[in-house]
Amino acid sequence: MARPIVGIFSNPYLLFDDYPVHAGGVMNTEAVSDVSGCIPMLIPADPRFISVQELLDTCDGFLLTGGRPNVHPAEYGEEATDAHGEFDRARDAVALDLVRACVERGQPFLGICRGFQEVNVAMGGTLHPEIRDLPGRMNHRMPPDGTLEEKFELRHPVSFTEGGVFHRLMGAQEVMTNTLHGQGIKSSGARVIVDGVAPDGTPEAIYIDGAPGFTLAVQWHPEYEAARDPVSRPLFAAFGEATHAWANGRQLTPAQVA
Repeated sequence: MARPIVGIFSNPYLLFDDYPVHAGGVMNTEAVSDVSGCIPMLIPADPRFISVQELLDTCDGFLLTGGRPNVHPAEYGEEATDAHGEFDRARDAVALDLVRACVERGQPFLGICRGFQEVNVAMGGTLHPEIRDLPGRMNHRMPPDGTLEEKFELRHPVSFTEGGVFHRLMGAQEVMTNTLHGQGIKSSGARVIVDGVAPDGTPEAIYIDGAPGFTLAVQWHPEYEAARDPVSRPLFAAFGEATHAWANGRQLTPAQVA
């Protein structure tokens, strides 16, 4: 039997500084293939090439990946400033509508970093342009130097709601995660449940209340060492279980796979 298809959101990139490509991290494809047990398919996140309906019809689940460009603040009613960084309006145009459609249909998705922020904005939430500038907050950005291992090293704990979805899924109320983001949730969107936070109060794990399908998203990067990491593996395994269920005509909520 064919494996279900997971659409993995790509990001724009210039190869050799002048050749435009749609790029996706190998970590993401490995996690989807090796841990979720699905076929990874890179999506050109641009409405010139693909429609939301075509994606829904083609893929069984979606991985909303991280990416350097941020969600444009116009999507949550604010003006753009230098602090908001780079943008990807093409991805905004696809991802936000896709999230809302998946929530309504019960089609599974897993959001990571920018994808986490996309889920919140799609549901009407807002974002802080720079977490480290807020009083009492730590610097959540990726270390500027060092090896790949040093950039993705575990840097702070995340505490989950006792008895909540992530607590049950991880088998622990507190886990250690990496952190490679500048922006973060300012106000939660409608039905967005913050189920995990960093020590400084920054939201790190969310899901959509009452959604008929799998709607988990995390601010950290679980794709790194996903097959071996004790936090990443159950997350991608649960996503895979939900995606297999969808491919077989069933829906699984986060609570059902936790």
